[in-house]
Amino acid sequence: MSARPWLNAALAAFAIIAGLGGAARAAAAPDALTVTFCGTGGPLPIRDRAKPCVAIQAGGLLYIVDIGPESNKNLMLWRMPTSNVGAVFITHLHSDHIGDLGEFNMQSWVTGRTAPLIVIGPAGTDQLVAGFNQAYTGDHGFRHAHHDHGDVRMPIDAGLMQARVVTLPAQPDAAGVVREVVWSRGGLVVTAIAVNHFPVTPAFGYRFDYRGRSVVISGDTRKWPPLATAAKGADVLIHEAQNSDMNHTLTAFLRGAGQTRLASMMTDTLSYHTTPVEAAEIARDAGVKALVLTHLTQAGLPFFTPEAFTKGMNETGFTHWKLADDGMTIDLPVGSDEIQYGHR
Repeated sequence: MSARPWLNAALAAFAIIAGLGGAARAAAAPDALTVTFCGTGGPLPIRDRAKPCVAIQAGGLLYIVDIGPESNKNLMLWRMPTSNVGAVFITHLHSDHIGDLGEFNMQSWVTGRTAPLIVIGPAGTDQLVAGFNQAYTGDHGFRHAHHDHGDVRMPIDAGLMQARVVTLPAQPDAAGVVREVVWSRGGLVVTAIAVNHFPVTPAFGYRFDYRGRSVVISGDTRKWPPLATAAKGADVLIHEAQNSDMNHTLTAFLRGAGQTRLASMMTDTLSYHTTPVEAAEIARDAGVKALVLTHLTQAGLPFFTPEAFTKGMNETGFTHWKLADDGMTIDLPVGSDEIQYGHR
């Protein structure tokens, strides 16, 4: 009997390894736009929440929006089809949004990716990609030397990343939005949208449109009305959120504990994030069907409760909202208005 827990753990590990790059819920249904939350926390450590990452499946390919620390582990544990990745989209270059890029690139290559990983993002994305490529030079060489034989091919070129730096128009369009289409393949169109995360600039949100279904991801931003315009007609708005009252409580605690450096930094964050109530206002103004809040930095605080965090949201008149957690899924079947929530 004492061996059974070990045996169960071993069998679970073998199942994960057997499915790497493949698919438990493997590919999304070909007639759907599917979202998986692979990281819903923020910079602070939170048990059971990786740092920001959203996976999109459409047109037979996997796409990643941000790839924060711990998120690649989730993608592997859920046996997401990482070898079949179309591109990684970066919203901005804060560390909690990019920390697992090197590991995601390496693991998707190991599990069978046959071409360089395309990484799309704002100015600085080229330096980000070059840095990770350089950092993993030795690793790539070792794995190629050890595993590239027989029927297994691991060309080093396929294990690299290629940056596509997006430069948005200098002026907004007629609707008042600075945006540009940055990807079009297999019926999926991705539009980069300028948001306001100053002094982090440029910073992007992204809109994914696939065969009549659509999802908008805010990235990190303060309340930004042009985002509501860019999200018009979308099915789901995925928006970051930070509760100001909880921030003030945390800051007071830190100052009382003599942690004035951290208290100052936490106060600074109030200037470039969006409150849950403000996110609901953006969703209402955009006319989206549903709002999902993510980047929940405060979810790990001892005084966090969903009720306190979302207080006042319903008073905006927008009530179709949820808080994301790691593993949450959204399926948007093509040819339907249905929004199906699930969990991996």
